[in-house]
Amino acid sequence: MKLAVYVAGLLGIVLFTTLVIRSDVPGMLQTALQGGWQLLWVVPYRTVFFLLYALGWRVLLRPYDSNRRAGMSYLLWVTTVREAIDRLLPVASVGGAVAGVRLLGWRGIPASSASATVIIEILLTLIASWLFAVVGVALLANIQAASASADYQQVILALLLSLPVPVILAKLLGSGKLFSHIQKWVIRIAGIEVPAAAASALDQALRSSLQRRCSLLSAGLLQFAALVSGAVEIWFALQLFAHPISFAGALLLESMVQSFRNLAFIVPASLGVQETVLVVFGHALGIGAETAIAVSLVKRLREVLYGVASLASWQWAEGRRLRTPVETPS
Repeated sequence: MKLAVYVAGLLGIVLFTTLVIRSDVPGMLQTALQGGWQLLWVVPYRTVFFLLYALGWRVLLRPYDSNRRAGMSYLLWVTTVREAIDRLLPVASVGGAVAGVRLLGWRGIPASSASATVIIEILLTLIASWLFAVVGVALLANIQAASASADYQQVILALLLSLPVPVILAKLLGSGKLFSHIQKWVIRIAGIEVPAAAASALDQALRSSLQRRCSLLSAGLLQFAALVSGAVEIWFALQLFAHPISFAGALLLESMVQSFRNLAFIVPASLGVQETVLVVFGHALGIGAETAIAVSLVKRLREVLYGVASLASWQWAEGRRLRTPVETPS
């Protein structure tokens, strides 16, 4: 897995470099500079996305944390840390989930319960992302461009083929035996002892969580709203770049970006993937490659500024916990 992540990261860098070289670099930089300091507003605005995700996570955690040991401010912080790890570190978008379970453990939430909520959250993200992609495809179909349907048929097909993934995952998690089977497989193949009780507790927590339909619906809607909120970044950046588009157009671009970032989850930070998607689908909206890459740079800038601050706070909290084994304040 580690080798695959590094290879995917290298390919992403090559793709990103190719796109930049083939673009008008001075024009791209000029476009980015045209936005000025106002582009920095996308950094605090990202808190809306994290808050919606944290609210959804709070809904899933409620049965396991009735005393609210993990308050909203704490969950908001953990959510930013998870995102920063997945986006900025070469961990194939899974390291953030592991860190999330660990940080919930600081508040006394059992690993099985914390893991169950994180896994369910990932499942809901897949479903919300697929529905968001459907919205994007519907918007794409309405674009009055003769070549649109022909040029993007393969893209639409790829998104449709990804539909069985969340469905199959939901069925496996709902069986209540998935991790017990994995535990037996690990012992048989790798000879590594994995506590059977831990696997059984996780399966039970997952099955219990999947039976709470209202909680799943609430958390899923909040995640979908979080994904939609990302379209404002694109709309705002293009306004500043003197290339205004409708919010529906920004929604189309954001839905495609999120869909393909999820499909290419193994590529660290989706380097090259995000840029390619913005260039390809931006073309359907009359957006030049230089402007599309400039929009991507704005999103990258936001990721780095917000992400570095989150990672630094996480390392500070880890260091503080090593020195003084007390709970991190909410």
